Amino acid sequence: MIKIIAVLCSLASPSNCHEQIVTTSDFAQVSVQSCLMGAPQLAEWMNQHPAERLAAWRCVIGQQTGRGI
Repeated sequence: MIKIIAVLCSLASPSNCHEQIVTTSDFAQVSVQSCLMGAPQLAEWMNQHPAERLAAWRCVIGQQTGRGI
């Protein structure tokens, strides 16, 4: 499984940031290459959440949960 984990910051309060699992390969066509290149799923998710700014993202492969997620 491949997870795309985004670091999102509120546009109203730029110092208010959090991590969010944007998508996993269980639900979308996510390959390692597309994840590393900035997967289209990430852009689609951001279009649906206009109140947040994408600060960073990372790809997590396998079942591990990452940084507290």
